[in-house]
Amino acid sequence: MSGRDQSDSLTGRMKRYARVSSTVGGLAAKLAGERVFGLTLDRSEHAAELRKALGGLKGPLMKVAQLMSTIPEALPKEYVAELAQLQSNAPPMGWPFVRRRMASELGGDWQSKFKAFGHEAAAAASLGQVHRAESLAGQDLACKLQYPDMPSVVEADLRQLKLAFAIYARYDPSVDTSEIHTEIAERLREELDYELEARHARLYAELLKKEPTVHVPEVLPDLSTGRLLTMSWLDGRGLLDFVEAPLDVRNTIALALFRAWYVPFYDGGVIHADPHLGNYSAAEDLSLNLLDFGCIRIFKASFVRGVIDLYWAIANDDRDLAVHAYETWGFENLSHELIDTLNLWAEFVYAPLLENRSRRIQEFESSGVYGHDVAAKVHRRLREQGGVRPPREFVFMDRAAIGLGGVFLHLNAEINWFEIFHDLIRDFDEGRLQCRQARLLKKVGLPRSA
Repeated sequence: MSGRDQSDSLTGRMKRYARVSSTVGGLAAKLAGERVFGLTLDRSEHAAELRKALGGLKGPLMKVAQLMSTIPEALPKEYVAELAQLQSNAPPMGWPFVRRRMASELGGDWQSKFKAFGHEAAAAASLGQVHRAESLAGQDLACKLQYPDMPSVVEADLRQLKLAFAIYARYDPSVDTSEIHTEIAERLREELDYELEARHARLYAELLKKEPTVHVPEVLPDLSTGRLLTMSWLDGRGLLDFVEAPLDVRNTIALALFRAWYVPFYDGGVIHADPHLGNYSAAEDLSLNLLDFGCIRIFKASFVRGVIDLYWAIANDDRDLAVHAYETWGFENLSHELIDTLNLWAEFVYAPLLENRSRRIQEFESSGVYGHDVAAKVHRRLREQGGVRPPREFVFMDRAAIGLGGVFLHLNAEINWFEIFHDLIRDFDEGRLQCRQARLLKKVGLPRSA
């Protein structure tokens, strides 16, 4: 086994995990010393060290770090700012490894099934890496190949996450993390199944087929397995390439992204629950490419109805309707004080949709991290009020809203969000959504929403 292959082995990855565990353990010790003994800590410097350590990992631990960066006050804001920069940019595996993995998925003659196959990875994903290829018919392809041993790595990470949540709960019991862990675990296990991701991609193709500004890659089932996903290659540039572009360019991209995210939700009860910058690119005509379908959440029509109900509750100051919406989602034992606190968060999330004018996604915030200042205030109130247990369905919906807002913040777009949102919900009917969703899920081979 070559040195490069050795670094790709399970042993090599475990060594990298051990180094990260040491870094995170040091972070915990320093933060404890700061809180208990008043020791000084250069948080910015240490946060940068933590991001550097996590950024070299393959696997779900990096995805968990991205998620933790969106949970209010789970980490000091210096760490939130650093972890928010994490992308799926782990070092690529070497060609001998790729050749063996492809043979295990498509057979020893796998190279005869392609006209060309790139030896170097074109991109890295959290559970695998992407290679550019060309089909026998001349079609440009993206082949996402899962790293070996990922199921065992995922389970190990989930055990570590459960331990981390247990430690965090002793320090701060304001948010009951039991449902959060359950939801994260289910989504991560789903991401191991590339056949499921292929069905998710086909679902999005159905939901967005009338959206000319959004593109979904075509899945090639004959070149895909449970651990290999082959799709058409979509040319485009990363969204960060456009942050200095003229306002009309940024607005065009932001509007396409808004529709790419919200049309599936209101027309199909489906969200893309991992809306970070690496999952999108912009084509030459500024239309949007969706690149990853591993983390998809499907909701009952009643949940979507609750989202709309809460919007109207905030817009019309209707407290009873707000309570109904929270209870529809699964919140329990809501006191008047807890309702007021949850409404603070809802008012922030819905704010861009309440004003019939062009505006930025957020206009008054000092931290530079989308939602952090409001979330910190909400979190402090929850702590004072004895805490809350977010229902499972709420976890990724909330995370996705913050992630999407962060992308809009990067683009600094100015759009009449009110106008396009009202266009989407104007004819909403819960029964019609339920029927449409059932029909779509059956067509692509997915079970009905839980």
